[in-house]
Amino acid sequence: MHLQSLLLTHDTEVTRVLRPALEKLSIELEICMETEAEKRLSADRFDAVIVDCDDLQSGLQVLHGLRQSPGNKRSIAFALLNGTTTTTKAFQCGANFVLQKPISLLNATRCFSAALGFMERERRRYFRHPVELNVGITFPDGAQRSVIAANISEGGMAICLEDPFPDHKSLTATFTLPGARVAISAQAELAWTSDIHAGLRFLQLAMNSREQLESWLQQQMVKS
Repeated sequence: MHLQSLLLTHDTEVTRVLRPALEKLSIELEICMETEAEKRLSADRFDAVIVDCDDLQSGLQVLHGLRQSPGNKRSIAFALLNGTTTTTKAFQCGANFVLQKPISLLNATRCFSAALGFMERERRRYFRHPVELNVGITFPDGAQRSVIAANISEGGMAICLEDPFPDHKSLTATFTLPGARVAISAQAELAWTSDIHAGLRFLQLAMNSREQLESWLQQQMVKS
């Protein structure tokens, strides 16, 4: 699964330089007009958002608003500057990385290469993989229950409910990932419930269990 980026600029030279730099890193590029920025950021999630802060009238406002948007508040943000906005101001508005114009292919490649790990880590954090696996639930009072997980991420899982879920905030969830031999036991809490589903948020996993889960999710991302 390729990483997704959104570029807000009117500068064709910026597009000409950034496109090959991103393609080398398997980052797909979508170019967006300033007037469509809010709509696109509301509709989809992007791993990277690149904003031409000085050459767009509302560039800094878009950058600042990014951190308020539900879907993209944790996206890696790049500010393109052209001598008006200071680097300090760009960081204050929410930028993670700054590129000064004129942008060279070498500098762009270095910048996005440095940011790649952050983008991939964020992708893993919110990536939810659909599954159907048995999960053993143990409550603090010792009561146990077996449920089916509907999806799983680094931070938790959604489970299917046939009966109302007991009103316990904390619990232990034990499960074995498809293809794995060692079970994972996670300290978790009930994050939300509906009539037929509930969400569990992982609070604590042993280091080897976390590494196993992260590795497995990474494999599923590559396949999807």
